[in-house]
Amino acid sequence: MHPILAPRRRVVFYLFAWTPILALLVNVSHAAGAPYLDALGVFTPAVGVFAFICLSPWWICRARPLRLPAVPGLLVTFTMAAAVGSLALLGTAAVTTAALSRPAVLQGAMVGIVFLIGMLIYLLSTGLHYAVLSAEASREAERRAVEARTLAREAELQSLKLQLNPHFLFNSLHSISALATIDGARARDMCLKLAGFLRSSLGVGEKESIPVRDEVELARSYLEVEQVRFGSRLRVEAEIEPACENCGVPPLLLQPLVENAVKHGIAGMVDGGEVRLAARREPGAVAITVENGFDADAPPRRDLGIGLTHVRKRLQVRYGAEASMEAGVVGRTYRVVLRVPC
Repeated sequence: MHPILAPRRRVVFYLFAWTPILALLVNVSHAAGAPYLDALGVFTPAVGVFAFICLSPWWICRARPLRLPAVPGLLVTFTMAAAVGSLALLGTAAVTTAALSRPAVLQGAMVGIVFLIGMLIYLLSTGLHYAVLSAEASREAERRAVEARTLAREAELQSLKLQLNPHFLFNSLHSISALATIDGARARDMCLKLAGFLRSSLGVGEKESIPVRDEVELARSYLEVEQVRFGSRLRVEAEIEPACENCGVPPLLLQPLVENAVKHGIAGMVDGGEVRLAARREPGAVAITVENGFDADAPPRRDLGIGLTHVRKRLQVRYGAEASMEAGVVGRTYRVVLRVPC
């Protein structure tokens, strides 16, 4: 069904839009010598019928898209269709003229003028239908492109999440393995804490975002697992401004950062050190900081950038240029600052 015919209100508006065409025919007929009322009585039903005839290009345009090789054939098709539609306009006007006994409306050159106007209007209707179908096709292509980009983005985010889980699980199991040869009770305690952490992380892993307070709590939960191994050598400090507690961030975003802080920072220090988590509100954003001490004399680790690259990719896929990440050494502290829209 033609989209104009679906709601009745559209049909009324469509017929009203033909008023200028009716006025044109009435004025042309009056200029040829017919009274206004006679011309109005004859052309009103004729224009009404012709208005619905001019909807027929919709189906032809849909069946035969406007492509360069097919243009000559389409010109022939629509010229013939315009002639038939124009004859229908002229025929309806002739029948009405005879029924109302108003012969002055269609006489002499008026027959040819009405036929020519009908053809031009039908061809104009054809062009408008092609324009509407082209706009619809463009919107549909844009919708599919947006949907494809969304699916690709979701797939990439899911891929990044799947990369994350084995990474921290491997590190945690390695820590438990190392501890088991030293202190079985602490290794068991670490297993229980790890199980609690995994339970919490699996609960939020499928969510698109979680509050900052929950994300920081997950990071602290992981650090508690590591504290079983490092004892007093690992100290944790967390400071969250109340204004940013409810800001949404991707789940497990801080996980690679706190892993790096322990593995490449605290683990290499004889006396241990502190991992500091902080979140503060900024205009339109929340800034999350992860800091840790490190041994400046230790050789640099090659795999330090894996976790940073992972976090940077997640931010880029999720937020584009709206998010940022800064990482580097400040004094004897390694600092990572994430800025996420809020």
